[in-house]
Amino acid sequence: MNDTLALDFGTSNSAAAVLEEGRPRRICLAGEGETLPTAVFFPADGGPMRIGAAAGAALVAGDEGRYMRALKSVLGAPLLQEPRLIGRRRRRLADVVTEFLAEVKRRAEAEVGRPLPRVLSGRPVHFHPDPDRDARAEADLRACYRAAGFEEVAFLFEPEAAALASHGLGREGETGLILDIGGGTSDFTLFQGEEGRCRILASHGIRLGGTDFDRAISLSHAMPLLGSGGELRREFGPGRLPMPNDLYLDLATWEKIPFLYTRETRQAVAGLAKRAVEPGKLGRLAEVLEHELGHDLAFAVERGKIDANAGRPGAMIRMGRIEHGLYAEITGASLDAALARHRDLIRDAAAETCRKAGVAPSDVAVVILVGGSSLMRLVAEEARALCPAARIESAEAFTAVVDGLALATAGR
Repeated sequence: MNDTLALDFGTSNSAAAVLEEGRPRRICLAGEGETLPTAVFFPADGGPMRIGAAAGAALVAGDEGRYMRALKSVLGAPLLQEPRLIGRRRRRLADVVTEFLAEVKRRAEAEVGRPLPRVLSGRPVHFHPDPDRDARAEADLRACYRAAGFEEVAFLFEPEAAALASHGLGREGETGLILDIGGGTSDFTLFQGEEGRCRILASHGIRLGGTDFDRAISLSHAMPLLGSGGELRREFGPGRLPMPNDLYLDLATWEKIPFLYTRETRQAVAGLAKRAVEPGKLGRLAEVLEHELGHDLAFAVERGKIDANAGRPGAMIRMGRIEHGLYAEITGASLDAALARHRDLIRDAAAETCRKAGVAPSDVAVVILVGGSSLMRLVAEEARALCPAARIESAEAFTAVVDGLALATAGR
């Protein structure tokens, strides 16, 4: 019996499966859901770590503790190894990733009723554009899997796994392009269906995903209401200075939010408020830091993005927890303006995948969209523009990668 766990450890969501009787069996890691938010919550009293939706529920309920999301984004970075006080213990973020993976392993083994000592993990084509840092990120993740109790660890590019699971959406002999737009990376694979099998022609990837979309939207829509883009009076002499932007960048970045709640940051904001041309906006920023509302704001931005992408009238980023009645309007047009650069990057990366395979985009017969962020309409629009002759198909957005990983465990 196959003893390998297929695990799609994602920036925003994770999924697990095993291969049984030649078919993927997705594992319900929490209740009946086939995906698990890649999030953790450490209670301030030192109680047990909560993961997935339970972590988000603790945050929404206002429980005292530390909420963390997008942990995959820090692989390969020095931040992963820095010890910090989390849940009454000094932990590295590497330890947090390990605890998450260990809990996934425990739940998966309980579900299937047997040990799963080996793991086949998805990985982006490039964690980072720098080769050394990219190799460091895979080594970091491998070490976390080992520490979580897996005896053997192997990796497969996520879009290639998606191609294994989704190539049936194409026809025999057709050339297909996978666009896997996830939470932290965008990955692309060009494949060809041959005798019922999937032949990989080329793969490519960039460090761009849904969390980057959220950051761009937050910076363009929400952060101006907290003082971003404002001005400071000089301490001496006439004239004004632009508001420093680093704090706003960190507040708009999922994985950096938990580290802003320090005395030093609050004191810095208080100093800026004294010199701000619009001190009321800095007062809102101080409120976010004082009451640790950064993730509440990030979730509000994410919901506003989803509503605007769906064309829902009256879409907005609701910021009432910061100040009663506060909101930022978001429309399809303002969403497009915020994500214009990201649109270009996705199109260029898809074109580069075709170039690497020596296939003209006009010869691509089918484009298959994978990953939660592929639901953004800009992705399908750019796919149609690049590959005008192709059909646009949608695979299982959140489970195509884990299904392909499970299929790839055959014979391992």
